[in-house]
Amino acid sequence: MSKTYRIAPSILSANFAKLGQEIDDVISSGTDFVHFDVMDNHFVPNLTIGPLVCESIREIAAKVGGIIDVHLMVEPVDRIIPDFAKAGANIITFHPEASKHIDRSLSMVRDLGCKAGLVFNPATPLHYLDYVMDKVDMILLMSVNPGFGGQKFIPSTLGKLKEARARIDAYTAATGREIYLEVDGGVNAQNIADIARAGADTFVAGNAIFTKGLDTDKNRYNTVVGELRASLATV
Repeated sequence: MSKTYRIAPSILSANFAKLGQEIDDVISSGTDFVHFDVMDNHFVPNLTIGPLVCESIREIAAKVGGIIDVHLMVEPVDRIIPDFAKAGANIITFHPEASKHIDRSLSMVRDLGCKAGLVFNPATPLHYLDYVMDKVDMILLMSVNPGFGGQKFIPSTLGKLKEARARIDAYTAATGREIYLEVDGGVNAQNIADIARAGADTFVAGNAIFTKGLDTDKNRYNTVVGELRASLATV
């Protein structure tokens, strides 16, 4: 049986002067999620976008079938989780270091009607999952240090992906419940197949998609997304 792979363009690399059109075009080109990076200039060294932007793209994302995948790089997270749930997030992930009570934060996300997930920086161990797998719908592994786009993929992430995949497969075999395994940072058509072979099923791509979309062709994202899909087809 063929595996389902999901591509999540990170709108942090999009043209914000025409963000709605960018989302329409990139989802229509064959991607699945709208990856929404939230940085607070505290937990990570950058400041990006908040719930008002999420709310403004909710209808257009839903119209073209895109899932809004919010990655919170903020501390503390509990204050902001309800705002993003209300603004239209479908998935909310956060870093375990940013929550004093991980179980409570995951439960909050799910109680508000969203899928919940944990995010692991390159040097963050996976042991935080030991007691909360029943509340996790997505595991996101950072393959760069968070805070900036355009960084190179950290190769040691492949081994960590295999470890996370083993945890997920064992849990799914016991419960029948699916958990997404997402990777974020330096993903492109040249390495996406190796990343998939290591166990990922969901792939965040920012510069790899949007930096090739600076021309005026309405179908400008079809080529790069097609390249990503073609590479995944070799797995």
